[in-house]
Amino acid sequence: MQTARVGATTLAAVFAGSTCVTGAALAQEFPAKPIRLIVPFAPGGGTDITGRTISAKMADTLKQPVVVENRTGAGGVIGAEFVAKAPPDGYTVLIGTPAEIAILPHMQKMPYDPLRDFAPVSLATSSPLILVVHPSLPVKSAKDLIALARTRPGLLTFGSAGTGGVHHLAAELLKFSYKLDMVHVPYKGVGAVIPDLVGGHISLTFSSMPPSMPFVASGKLRAVGIAAPKRSAAAPQVPTLSEVGAPDLFVSNWFAYFVPAATPPAIVGRLSGEINRTLKMPDVREKLLALGLDTLGTTPEELGRFVREESEKYGKTIKAAGIRLE
Repeated sequence: MQTARVGATTLAAVFAGSTCVTGAALAQEFPAKPIRLIVPFAPGGGTDITGRTISAKMADTLKQPVVVENRTGAGGVIGAEFVAKAPPDGYTVLIGTPAEIAILPHMQKMPYDPLRDFAPVSLATSSPLILVVHPSLPVKSAKDLIALARTRPGLLTFGSAGTGGVHHLAAELLKFSYKLDMVHVPYKGVGAVIPDLVGGHISLTFSSMPPSMPFVASGKLRAVGIAAPKRSAAAPQVPTLSEVGAPDLFVSNWFAYFVPAATPPAIVGRLSGEINRTLKMPDVREKLLALGLDTLGTTPEELGRFVREESEKYGKTIKAAGIRLE
């Protein structure tokens, strides 16, 4: 019996060692062909900008192209579903956002389970949402905007990158917090919202900083508040919404990488390492920071915990505010 136990132990050790070697070899061999990065929103938004900035540098170190593919629709769900059902080999990657990962699952039936069907890779960047208005609106601050909305019930319109997305949720929370009557105008991505706001076709929107800040700088849009606990280094002149009495209105748009759930851990680790290495490059950090994006970079385990916390937070908020899909 003693001999049998020793033999079994030795066999287990050999098997474990061979598994580690196989995993290491797998990571070294990967990638052997181009990687597809699925952006579930239209070009021009924070998701797209983050994905393209990181992909360009990753291609240099991976020695394979990282091809960005915009698969839009249903508030990010179409692109996310495509990745969830893709072969788990590391060659199809999602750059996800709160919408399709942490918000919509609390508002509708989903074609995937975000906590079960994805393997987290790395939390790449985060950006607080900024409240921007057309300059023709007679407001200089979020406080002015709230007062104006109360005198014009049902007349102000707010755009979003899609029903159920983080931009939509932020505006609904503002409505809920101050009992405002404003009309939602959903679009198929931030890239369509901002031009319509600049053109005066809608009154306001909550936006990630990358697509909106150039227009704020040129005077074509006016920033009146940031949905964050403190002012942003990218726009220190813009007060937080909490400064006008909405202390719980903290909404950030984050961008994180995911692969199909059954992807080998060695490949997940390789992708995570390359993404995090890219995020530390000075030129990458400077470019993203200039757009209002904080560069992060986490382990897969850290992203997994973060996503669960975000899902729980948004679930409670949606229930409390009674937010429903239109």
